[in-house]
Amino acid sequence: MRIIVQKFGGRSVDTVEHRRAACNRVSGAVEKGCRVVVVVSAMGREGEAYATDTLLSLAAKACPTVAPRELDLIASCGEIISAVVLAAALKERDIEAIALTGAQAGISTDANFTDARIVKIDPEKLLAHLKEGRVAVVAGFQGATDAGDITTLGRGGSDTTAAALGAALGAEVVEIYTDVEGIKTADPRIVTEAKTRKVMSYQEVAQMAHEGARVIHPRAVEIAMRKDIPLRILSATDPGPGTLVTHSGSLEASPWPDVKEGRLITGVTHVPDVAQFTVTGSPDRPGDAEASLKVFAGMAEAGISVDLISVSPTVQTFTVVGKSAGKAEEVLRKLGYAFSVLPGCTKVTVVGAGMRGVPGVMAKVARALTGAGIAILQTADSHLTISCLVAGDQMGEAIRALHREFGLADGEDGEGQA
Repeated sequence: MRIIVQKFGGRSVDTVEHRRAACNRVSGAVEKGCRVVVVVSAMGREGEAYATDTLLSLAAKACPTVAPRELDLIASCGEIISAVVLAAALKERDIEAIALTGAQAGISTDANFTDARIVKIDPEKLLAHLKEGRVAVVAGFQGATDAGDITTLGRGGSDTTAAALGAALGAEVVEIYTDVEGIKTADPRIVTEAKTRKVMSYQEVAQMAHEGARVIHPRAVEIAMRKDIPLRILSATDPGPGTLVTHSGSLEASPWPDVKEGRLITGVTHVPDVAQFTVTGSPDRPGDAEASLKVFAGMAEAGISVDLISVSPTVQTFTVVGKSAGKAEEVLRKLGYAFSVLPGCTKVTVVGAGMRGVPGVMAKVARALTGAGIAILQTADSHLTISCLVAGDQMGEAIRALHREFGLADGEDGEGQA
């Protein structure tokens, strides 16, 4: 069987018009002889009746301390509703379809409620439905433990469901339908001339997702990469080809014009609302040799993820997301360390597999930002990324300056040397 997995986000199934477009995509695949598994997210966003955050708010109003197990029960309902409604819409089109929960689709998870991990997938029931000519419409974002408890997979869990089912079924492609026509070179709300990339590597897309891009969850990309399942990021309503995500080696022989030898940067992404902490030690123990251990162990014990870490014998500098800043301050006060906080920053990151080993990329980043009058507060880099911390009110200009510097609007990256 030629099997494909199609995942539709909440905005792709929240209205009759959007569901009609989704049905068109499913119908087109069926007409090509494919057996289709559809994965759906909950309809809409917070405030809309069946959105996950709306359902969680309903439980919180009844009791602020709902147990994680019960939270997963109510959180799973939004996707189940979407699955039933879309299956019904497909039947109206004379497409035989069946709605399934994650557990009914064979997804088993651990018991880490609200952020479970998939342990195994038994694809036999899904395969049986496909062999009988049905489209299987699976509620994303969920599974069940061996004890039968419903679990959810954390934010972006429907993407993970789609990639995991694609891997288990040996699908020829996993299509992710969103409200944009593919992966952009930057957030189009900030950079109006941002381009849609026609093809990218798994590594680049996973890194962009980790650094703030919200088109697809990084866990889904990593699953697809391990099993060599191509991903395609598409709009349900736009007829364009979207973005193909594949191995780096496939890019070298790519026929697409925006994949050029020597392309340094694929895109610019950002994480807003970041707080920078500078810890200068204890007044009675200046230069405390154990300060780094105590600070970062304290953050770990409090469940706080730290980023952009810089350590010297006397100073530790790091960032946390804004919602964790208050808790981080409490940890440092209990440890007795002097510190300062700079809230409201933004982490801006350039991502590209082509920068590996190329001199001068950081010089281009610095030239772009300083030329725009933007102070670089802190930096970090990897083989695929260079990140800079900037003031929050300069976020937009920083992203636009980097986008211009690397020629992303016209698909040309310029020279690697500074």
